[in-house]
Amino acid sequence: MIKNYFKIAWRNLLKNKVYSFINIFGLAIGMAVTITIGLWIADELSYNSNFKNYDHIAQVYQSQTFNGKVGTGQAIPRPLEMTLRESYGSNFKHISMSSWTQSRYLKYQDKSISRQGNFIQESGLEIFDFKVIKGEKNGLKETNSIMLSESTAKALFGDEEPIGKIIKVNSNNDMMVTSVFEDIPLNSTLSEVTFLIPWKFYANSQEWIKNSIDSWGNNSFQMFVQIADNATMKGVTQKIIDSKKKANEDTVEFNPQIFLLPMSDWHLRSSFENGVQTGGRIESVWLFGIIGMFVLFLACINFMNLSTARSEKRAMEVGIRKAIGSSREQLIKQFLSESLLVVLFAFIVAILLVLLCLNGFNTLASKQMTFPWSNLNFWSVSLIFVLFTALISGSYPALYLSSFNPVKVLKGTFKAGRFAALPRKVLVVVQFTVSVALIIGTLVVMQQIEYSKSRPVGYDKGGLIQIPTMSIDFMGKYDFMRNQFIASGGAIEMSSSSSPTTQIWSNRGGYTWEGKPEGFQEDFAWTEVSYEYVKSLGMKIVEGRDFSREFPTDSNAILINKTAVQYMGLTDPVGKLLRNDDSDDNNPPLKIIGVVEDVISQSPYRPVKQGLYVFDRYENASYYNLRLNPNNSVSENLKIIEKTFKQHFPNLPFQYEFIDEQYALKFAQEERIASLARVFTILAILISCLGLFGLASFVAEQRTKEIGVRKVLGATVTNLWTLLSKDFVLLVVISLLIATPIAYYAMQQWLQKFAYRADISWWIFLAAALGALTITLITVSFQSIKAATSNPVKSLRTE
Repeated sequence: MIKNYFKIAWRNLLKNKVYSFINIFGLAIGMAVTITIGLWIADELSYNSNFKNYDHIAQVYQSQTFNGKVGTGQAIPRPLEMTLRESYGSNFKHISMSSWTQSRYLKYQDKSISRQGNFIQESGLEIFDFKVIKGEKNGLKETNSIMLSESTAKALFGDEEPIGKIIKVNSNNDMMVTSVFEDIPLNSTLSEVTFLIPWKFYANSQEWIKNSIDSWGNNSFQMFVQIADNATMKGVTQKIIDSKKKANEDTVEFNPQIFLLPMSDWHLRSSFENGVQTGGRIESVWLFGIIGMFVLFLACINFMNLSTARSEKRAMEVGIRKAIGSSREQLIKQFLSESLLVVLFAFIVAILLVLLCLNGFNTLASKQMTFPWSNLNFWSVSLIFVLFTALISGSYPALYLSSFNPVKVLKGTFKAGRFAALPRKVLVVVQFTVSVALIIGTLVVMQQIEYSKSRPVGYDKGGLIQIPTMSIDFMGKYDFMRNQFIASGGAIEMSSSSSPTTQIWSNRGGYTWEGKPEGFQEDFAWTEVSYEYVKSLGMKIVEGRDFSREFPTDSNAILINKTAVQYMGLTDPVGKLLRNDDSDDNNPPLKIIGVVEDVISQSPYRPVKQGLYVFDRYENASYYNLRLNPNNSVSENLKIIEKTFKQHFPNLPFQYEFIDEQYALKFAQEERIASLARVFTILAILISCLGLFGLASFVAEQRTKEIGVRKVLGATVTNLWTLLSKDFVLLVVISLLIATPIAYYAMQQWLQKFAYRADISWWIFLAAALGALTITLITVSFQSIKAATSNPVKSLRTE
């Protein structure tokens, strides 16, 4: 019986090739989108799952209150480590301090490369279970040891044995390679970590780090933990939440709250607003999961519509089957088997489409996903997915067709009824409601990105590059290198800074000034800069003056941004002094000499933070900032600068970053969302159009004789085109009326997370409406015009 079901189903597919193609291809697109989104979601949800202690690993976070507003982050003070070890040690299996992941120069013989890595305690190796493939499992026992990732070892040593080799880190530290570990997968928060150096080396490397051991106000470090086997994240957090306040009374005014952020939340739920966890990437996971289901649903609607639309064609078949004894249950099985066959073919086509598009999708989504051929879970889910899709897409046609009255059908008196087309019209409305909502949503996301991009950044991004100065080779050479780069003709100006232009690496407080309110808790973005910083970046002085080599006292001068003026409540800021507890004759107060325009150094979607630009008297530069010569091409300037760089730093790789490209990275996540949404919207529209095309073909076929009569009576092609198109246009208009308020409300909610947001423009809805109507008319017109221009003699010959 089952064999017979599928045999009949196969014959019906061959008999109606156009409709079969529309069904299979439409379903295939929907299933391919759903599979691709499913792979993307699986990749997102599996972030960091490569670590075996995944469920017990957390990062220590803290929330602090400044003037009633709570800020949350992973930067913690170093003495917190001993507090947790000594007072709360039973709650943890391992505790590990860590530096931030930063670039270092690694040099072996004549080969020098730049890679990112961490200084970390030995217990960190137990927490993260780095998979060592060569050398010692604990490769951080000796102070001057280094562990390399497999790719980094390959880049430095080629086919040579790396274990035991001595390499230089930042030109001045000899480190011995003790271990090589597997590269950390891309879908891991630690994917950029390519080397590990002992924390004890880092702790003794610089004076400020040594002094941080008992400094509760220096939040410059990271801490990772593995909780005890019998402990819970929530339980441990409750115990340590007030640990900082109890250990140091001076921090009480900021109400520090220490808590654990589980590894499962690092990637998906790392956003906080006023101390409350508000989500993060998980919102994108939900968004694309919903889009995937909707796109598949649209494809299923096509199957339902075309199957029920052709009901009269199969009415005689149903009547005969019922007359010779077929039960309704058997007929339902027959139609469901047809649905299953279509879905199986569609699934095969969908797999091929996924394989063809996966590399492109990886590029678009910044992923490294592969097709899970050997994953039994994938195939199990796929089987359920196929059966579910077959049931959804085939259930309504099966129930509808099997309900026909055999007596009426065989007498020839069966008519589908005046309301028989209503479900099909409802489904078409649903299809275009989803499609229009996706169009509106995509346009709003794009508008918000462009709005944020057009926001003044406070400096000139074009023709500006930054060179990292992380090696000791750069110490004391700023003025010399500035003269060399300018003299070479590759740059017209250069400055140095302690942070990259597009980031803030340091925040400070503890300052007082004239008029400061009692109890005011200050928090400033802190950047140390050279004399030419404002000039090289093209910043604008709005009050006062810039740093000048003509004023020796500028070594204690600062510039502040406009936001800082408002934040500090100053009406005449130039000349005002900022003092801290250490101010004395050897450490005089800081004097405000000028005010600059706000510079966007953090998120372009957030207000600019109050900032201080302090003269870098100790040459703590992390970057050279070069303004390229506008009279040369960019490539020519880079060649000149590289040549000059290599003349003075022959053992270092020439590294540089375009500031405009670094700034563009701030929009990367939203732009990826917009690009993916745009692709899925186009596919949703394509699926809807396929269904519309099929329905238009069927309607034209059903009204062939009517069209013939109207032509004989003088109807023009335009009259007939209007007759056949108006019903579909009406359905799309209804879709627009439904989709517009839904999309408006949803996108208004999405925009609320941005402090700087665009208003939803009226043209977006007009564009969506015109686009949907145009697409509908183009889709329907092909069949309408074809029917309208056909010879009426042929259609009336049988009358």
